[in-house]
Amino acid sequence: MIGPPALYTLLHQLNIPFDYIEHPPLPTLAAAQQYLHGHDVNLCKNLFFRNHKGNRHYLVILAGDSSMDIHAIEHRLREGKLTFASPRRMQHYLGLTPGSVTPFGLIHDTEHHVRLFLDQNLRHTPRLSFHPCLNTASLTLAREDLLRFIDHLGNAYEWLDLY
Repeated sequence: MIGPPALYTLLHQLNIPFDYIEHPPLPTLAAAQQYLHGHDVNLCKNLFFRNHKGNRHYLVILAGDSSMDIHAIEHRLREGKLTFASPRRMQHYLGLTPGSVTPFGLIHDTEHHVRLFLDQNLRHTPRLSFHPCLNTASLTLAREDLLRFIDHLGNAYEWLDLY
């Protein structure tokens, strides 16, 4: 399996089952759909933002079929102007590179600096798919198992209506 061994070890320790799908690097959701077609999962958009001061960082997970309105997200989060975080910040806080943003990167956020927001539309989605910290594979798992993973890490999260 491709991905950080610590991630797979933790998923196994937590008894979180997942399906592993290896594929070439997938730069877009459209490309991912062709590899994950038939796996009965909801693809997600994973966005990593920083506030205008650069002292707060946010991981926002949206339903893949949603359209993102950054101004609506700014309004909902009440954090002022947001911009996409730089690759350096992404590496520092999540241990990730561009194109591989995933909630699994929170395994590297040991100080719980990153605030996580989940699209309310995912609240009742049975299965989700995310990269295992590299964009050359995808893991599919139950939504409740993702939440159990996040709870184990100690990261707080909020469900938001992001539209």
